[in-house]
Amino acid sequence: MGTTIRIGTRDSELALWQANTVKDKLEALGYKTQLLPVKSTGDLNLDQPLYEMGITGIFTKTLDIAMVKGEIDIAVHSMKDVPTALPKGIVQAAVLPRANVHDILIHKGLDFLASEGVIATGSLRRKAQWLNQYPFHKIVNLRGNVNTRLQKLQDNQDWNGAIFAAAGLERINLKPENHTVLDWMTPAPAQGAMLIVVNESNSYAKEAVEKLNDEKTAMCVHVEREFLRTLEGGCTAPIGALAEFKNEEKISFTGNLFSLDGKEKIEEKATFNVSDYQDVGQNLAHKILQQGGKELMHSIKAKLEH
Repeated sequence: MGTTIRIGTRDSELALWQANTVKDKLEALGYKTQLLPVKSTGDLNLDQPLYEMGITGIFTKTLDIAMVKGEIDIAVHSMKDVPTALPKGIVQAAVLPRANVHDILIHKGLDFLASEGVIATGSLRRKAQWLNQYPFHKIVNLRGNVNTRLQKLQDNQDWNGAIFAAAGLERINLKPENHTVLDWMTPAPAQGAMLIVVNESNSYAKEAVEKLNDEKTAMCVHVEREFLRTLEGGCTAPIGALAEFKNEEKISFTGNLFSLDGKEKIEEKATFNVSDYQDVGQNLAHKILQQGGKELMHSIKAKLEH
């Protein structure tokens, strides 16, 4: 195999861990590979909340451009960062087996839960779900890669805690003892999953990467991302979704939409046959839209635009 597969990745520790995992898997199959790290726009501007930057796919755009230009052959992403509509010419080639799906709270003691507290997160979904449980708490914006965010939590004495995806911290061995699992918080669609995209015209890279696809994970994240795509219409919103295999024949699903302040919550749960997985996400999103979700999405969009 003479062709080298060029792997594009962000240059954070976590992104490099993910890209190296893919590199090792491809090389174990006999392929030659090369890592090409880049700095994304989302990594360069850490002062502004993501939703204010008004760009879906801010972490993936730089790699999309590199792929369209032919500078890289494949790109590795945390799947929850990837827009539900991929750019023209770029296709999903593989989803790797899913890691821990949960969010966790890294804290400086839990006494504050019963009183006033300050929680840091840059995610509208985490913010809304936290305020739904703890309406008397204050949420502050927290941006940056995992290492940067951990440091900011340590440096800000008046912060009681910050919310992280467990998978990211576990992958690079940074999960501290002082954490609690937020199993009541519905994760982001595709949280804990890694996605590999390829240039659709590159059949060699596509064929290589397809060998790494985990079918069960791919089915679950398809349901979650269809739910997200149907609800959001290109707008960032507090949306959670989780599909999990119950047994070989059944998948269970929970999906929800919150108002920005966490006071409103519209949720759908379902258990369905694996053979029906293609349409379930879309169908359940339509149910949420019919139960007031459409009006809620309009108000979220209006508030974020002001």
